[in-house]
Amino acid sequence: MLLLLHPKGRIHVQKLSKQQTVFLIIFLVLVWGINWPLSKYALDYMPPVLFSGVRTLLGGVLLLVAAIPRYRRLRFKETWFIYVVSAIVNVVLYYGLQTIGIQYLPAGLFSALVFLQPVLVGIFSWLWLGELMNGLKVTGLVLGFAGVGVISSGASGASGHISIAGVLLALGSALCWALGTIYVKKSSAKVDNIWLVTLQLMIGGLFMTGLGTVTESWSDVEWSGGFIASLLFISIFVIALGWLVFYKLMDSGEASKVASYTFLIPLVAILIGTIFLHEPFTFTLLIGLVFVLCSIYMVNRPRRLQRSSV
Repeated sequence: MLLLLHPKGRIHVQKLSKQQTVFLIIFLVLVWGINWPLSKYALDYMPPVLFSGVRTLLGGVLLLVAAIPRYRRLRFKETWFIYVVSAIVNVVLYYGLQTIGIQYLPAGLFSALVFLQPVLVGIFSWLWLGELMNGLKVTGLVLGFAGVGVISSGASGASGHISIAGVLLALGSALCWALGTIYVKKSSAKVDNIWLVTLQLMIGGLFMTGLGTVTESWSDVEWSGGFIASLLFISIFVIALGWLVFYKLMDSGEASKVASYTFLIPLVAILIGTIFLHEPFTFTLLIGLVFVLCSIYMVNRPRRLQRSSV
């Protein structure tokens, strides 16, 4: 992606080719899908709050490599409030609830519930951003909430591996991510995307690491080779490179495609969790997941543009 600076200071972005777009979307779906079962594995070796803080802080430090050359776009004195609010919603609350909640649910199920986020974004965009709410979106919203109801109703009958607390934490994580997305969308014209992600990860990561140091114990961390490899993979590919790819796609005008393809991420997580972590996959769970994933697709389905004659 080539960034061109307009004489008046505006940034023009050269769009990605179709091949680059497809490659980056596949990369994002696979990496963010792998993140869920891998995070659950890593939590066997590090307490949840510390893990949430360390992985986001490390990801933010790695992103400094991309952010520092753009130091003139930081304007911290004018925009510090945006970075702090974004860190609270998108890191402290989103990653905090996510890391704690995934201990109560299978990784695939938890990720599916968290990816109700696009459904919530549809509601909030309609309420606060003035975006249109068509019949397909309304149907998708109803279907999504029906899916959550099916999943929750089957929680008590799934051998104790699925809990209501886990469902609520997953929905809380989705809510925080949706609110953070709307907030960033409204503030995007005031801040640089790379600096926004870098500082929200560093601020949120420092807070969560400090909180974990006070409430948990570093002596409980098992620094095994597998855990270190998982932590590095999550910090580098899921958090640092993942968010860079996400914003690269958005900057090149591919935000709608990213949104419409995120429904694949829970499927990747469920597949990996079932095969490698031997997590249960019940019929009730299947029905609920189908509802949820169909909902996410319907809400985020790009509208077909009508051809206009010249």
